[in-house]
Amino acid sequence: MTGNRIMINGLPGSMAKEVAQAAFARGLEVLPYSLTGPDITEKEVNIGGKKIALILPSERENFIAKLKNEFSPFISVDYTHPSSVNSNAEFYITQDLPFVMGTTGGDRNKLINDADNAKISCIIAPNMAKQIVALQLMLEEMQERFPDLYKNYTLSVVESHQKIKADTSGTAKAIVDTFNKTGITPISYDDIEKIRTEDEQLAFGVPKNYLDGHAFHTYRLQSQDKTVAFEFHHDVCGRNIYAEGTVDAVIFLAKHVRPKGQGKRFTMTDVLKAGAM
Repeated sequence: MTGNRIMINGLPGSMAKEVAQAAFARGLEVLPYSLTGPDITEKEVNIGGKKIALILPSERENFIAKLKNEFSPFISVDYTHPSSVNSNAEFYITQDLPFVMGTTGGDRNKLINDADNAKISCIIAPNMAKQIVALQLMLEEMQERFPDLYKNYTLSVVESHQKIKADTSGTAKAIVDTFNKTGITPISYDDIEKIRTEDEQLAFGVPKNYLDGHAFHTYRLQSQDKTVAFEFHHDVCGRNIYAEGTVDAVIFLAKHVRPKGQGKRFTMTDVLKAGAM
């Protein structure tokens, strides 16, 4: 229904730029407009020779009718700021704009409930990297098949992202939720160690040239008597893996967009299972 048009919101942010480059490379038509944050002073960005005008929150209500009239149908991709997640989703829902929410943080329960109640076509996921989603799926299936597998084990989680990332890793939170169902001594999101200083990141193994764009995660399970331990790692340098997954999500969603009030919320697991890669 939505063809190959995509509006990437969150420019001039690094993740939004990476998605734009991946979209260009995959032949998608990127709209020459992007919703941006209230503190952004630039008027436009240039990506791959294409100028994209930046629309402030105070201007978006006036702009949206023009965009829908000129470019509809299109899918909105959100890589903005955690503080904007819920208000942006409400905007997409009000304007009946199918969307892919790549931004983490915000009130996730409200986000999901709002999307489900509106029956809008969208994809909401804490991680857009297909390979990491596959790991999450494997762990979830393990938990379902073998409940109490790690009974009385303890779990420690350390995650490192570029210092400008405001929130705790959504992927780490999701995997903690899964491990909490395997019989371990439960932990909370506050127990996740969040590394955001460069010295600590270098000590954690992050290459120096990727300090400004990485995602390193370590999950360590240890038996009560400390004689047995298991570790799971997924370490990502750069942002391309997320950008490629986001484009896959857009292409998948384009095939599943339904009229207003008839849509469905999908996750990256749906994208993965559909082989839409």
